[in-house]
Amino acid sequence: MSPLAWAVLPLKRYADFSGRSCRAEFWWFSAFQWFGLIALVVIAVWVAGDSKDSNPFFAAFIVPFGIGFIGLIIPNLAVHVRRLHDQDRSGWMILLFNIPYIGGLLWLVFMCLPGTRGPNRFGSDPRASDSLEEIFA
Repeated sequence: MSPLAWAVLPLKRYADFSGRSCRAEFWWFSAFQWFGLIALVVIAVWVAGDSKDSNPFFAAFIVPFGIGFIGLIIPNLAVHVRRLHDQDRSGWMILLFNIPYIGGLLWLVFMCLPGTRGPNRFGSDPRASDSLEEIFA
């Protein structure tokens, strides 16, 4: 499966908090979000230039950025919960990521850990070929 397909899959499963998501789905989705953010910032800085007054073109980038940010909150939460489900953990463990100082480290460790092989209580293995056919059907 191509990286673009993995990156788009969380958007296709927008508010689906059930099931499982593999590491490739999570990390490609995150990478494409970061690439998009960096591109928007570069374009906004380029358009704003050195002008000290308010630039209407700069403001035109703030609105889509805000809409995109708000629109991606739910798929981000959903893919995080499904990633925890892939490890046979409860989705409520996402609250641990809000602990000051260690929450980010816990997030990194949990998102890098491999999922359980075969089916678990949250569904079938997302890396199995039959589950991919169901998702993209």
